[in-house]
Amino acid sequence: MDITTAYESEELIDAEQVAAFLLENPNFFTQFPHLVEKLSIPHAHKGSISLVELQSEQLRKKVRVLSHKLNQLITIAKQNEAIYRIYADLNLRILKCTNMDDLKFILEEVIQENLQLASVTLKPFKGAHALPEIQQRLLIEKRFKRHRFFFGRLSEHERKLLFNDQEANSVALLLIGDLGELGILAIGSKDAGHFNPDMDTLLITQLQQFLGILLPKLLTY
Repeated sequence: MDITTAYESEELIDAEQVAAFLLENPNFFTQFPHLVEKLSIPHAHKGSISLVELQSEQLRKKVRVLSHKLNQLITIAKQNEAIYRIYADLNLRILKCTNMDDLKFILEEVIQENLQLASVTLKPFKGAHALPEIQQRLLIEKRFKRHRFFFGRLSEHERKLLFNDQEANSVALLLIGDLGELGILAIGSKDAGHFNPDMDTLLITQLQQFLGILLPKLLTY
């Protein structure tokens, strides 16, 4: 609809038609800039303000929101970079291990101190300190039906079996070996929601792969 034609023909124009016209013609006020100065917009805190002032205020609000979101993204990116560097360093360090004691020490140092998680334990499936075979089967059947990893919560019995008295309100369990035949790496968090099925698995499964390369060299059958 041409608003001037409607005006000349003395048709009645309601507010919705005016709004629709302005939406369809966003450049209307560039053609009639003198109208902008005469318009006033009710404001909850400042009384009546001009359209230009209102647009400027709305733009400033959008800029503040975008700036806040950008700062959040930058903070997350820095945190992710720091975590990536910790895992990259851990993977290199474990490949240099020559015995199980060294491996367990490095895992505890990095995961508990650098990543600030509550607990970590490595349970081999063979050797002098192997997890009993019946417990191996029960864990695998219950927690590893579809994947070689599990993120979530354990029963009290499972927590005791893997972590003894260490705190583990949510856990990451990783089966080690191409067929999961070498053992389980168990990592626990104080936060019951820290490890969950929707979390990203890239870095932790890379650790799983590195352990799969190293463990056959350290385990005595």
